[in-house]
Amino acid sequence: MTIHFPFQNTYSALPANFFARVAPTPVAAPRLIKLNRPLAVQLRLDPDLLSTPEGAEILAGKRLPDGADPIAMAYAGHQFGHFVPQLGDGRAILLGEVIDKDGVRRDIQLKGSGPTPFSRRGDGRAALGPVLREYIVSEAMFALGIPTTRSLAAVVTGEPVMRETALPGAVLTRVAASHIRVGTFQFFAARGDTDGVRALADHVIARHYPELKDAAQPYHALLAGVVARQAALVARWLLVGFIHGVMNTDNTSISGETIDYGPCAFLDAYNPAQVFSSIDEMGRYAYANQPRIALWNLTRLAECLLPLFADEQEKAIEQAQVILGEFPEKFTAAYNAGLRAKVGLFTVRDGDEALIQDLLDAMAKNAADFTLTFRHLGEAASDDAADVRAQFTDPAAFDEWAARWRTRLALEPQAPAERKAAMQAVNPAFIPRNHRIEAVIAAAVNSDDYAPFEELLTVLAKPYEDQPQFAAYADPPLPEQRVTQTFCGT
Repeated sequence: MTIHFPFQNTYSALPANFFARVAPTPVAAPRLIKLNRPLAVQLRLDPDLLSTPEGAEILAGKRLPDGADPIAMAYAGHQFGHFVPQLGDGRAILLGEVIDKDGVRRDIQLKGSGPTPFSRRGDGRAALGPVLREYIVSEAMFALGIPTTRSLAAVVTGEPVMRETALPGAVLTRVAASHIRVGTFQFFAARGDTDGVRALADHVIARHYPELKDAAQPYHALLAGVVARQAALVARWLLVGFIHGVMNTDNTSISGETIDYGPCAFLDAYNPAQVFSSIDEMGRYAYANQPRIALWNLTRLAECLLPLFADEQEKAIEQAQVILGEFPEKFTAAYNAGLRAKVGLFTVRDGDEALIQDLLDAMAKNAADFTLTFRHLGEAASDDAADVRAQFTDPAAFDEWAARWRTRLALEPQAPAERKAAMQAVNPAFIPRNHRIEAVIAAAVNSDDYAPFEELLTVLAKPYEDQPQFAAYADPPLPEQRVTQTFCGT
């Protein structure tokens, strides 16, 4: 049987120092536990063939599909502010690129497919838990409407991986607009390889920003494009309470997608200083720090591009600073527009930002659940405030704010039913709650039971719809269910 992937590879045609050619390491007994059939169809792949034992072997890296040109990509990166000149794909192998039904080029990559020249003494494998976490959260983000890498498949390998204990091994098939990161540029810039930076920039423009090809200053325009996409992306993270967890430069995608779901998590109670990642001891990547870190990462990209801006470094720096200076305004505009929609304001008036900030302050002081507070605001706009009041340890704090909010709503043209529908279209009822993810992982790892995984995916596929049969999935964790730390998927 031949399973055809319509590969049209471009990254592996770049100079040899951009990657290492390496094949996945075969595994003992691959078994498909999840195939994203709609995504397979979107990629012009045959889901029925991928569901066969031969398909599982491809998705586990045991056999290569026709046309694959497997590579591990080279990149560097700042990890928690400290620069590492060579990182690269240590447990991921890019099989190739396909053109999807919309004409968009997509990478197909195997995560956990064995060691590469960039593994740094690692085994190149992935445990089942992190694979399920990335599958769940990336597909949830897609359903929430947030740019993200996707998950095509999850396969168990039939082999254990050794971490603190022996765990089931697994491979995730990840799909991305590309896997090019800020750290990819840093890899060449750190070596003084301006030709490499230019070749990479030209490739990125052709692939992700083709409208810039004929710009008077294409590399300036490229930086501006990445700044705009990252500003919009991080604003959307904050609007759903998402914490990436490890916003290193090697985890910052040039395409503007969310990438590398390691110790990621969603807020339960609203707390701007919330950190879940077990390795973020100083809170560098806390929820509210994410916009500042995004700009810091973009500044590192700008440094890489300086030789392409102007011959005189001082002039190049001035030009980069102007472009980077656009980030705060772009982020704030996207974030504030999103917050206005979340509280049912569809016109802009003086005092709106202060009004919304007062709500956030009250939520923080009263341990209000982020997702449910905003979800129930639509009902509160029609004077049915019981559910939203219940989110506050002191409901009077909400009442005080709500009186001012309703006065402001009276200046809006929408009827209550129209307002509620619009608010519920931007305020999800269901997010991948940390305790739910942990329960799914426990069932799979301890009992080889994937029914909870499948049910959670079903719920998260329609986050903005009321799903009465799954109402419990909207509930925040009980005190004994709270997850206080999440871990990287290494």
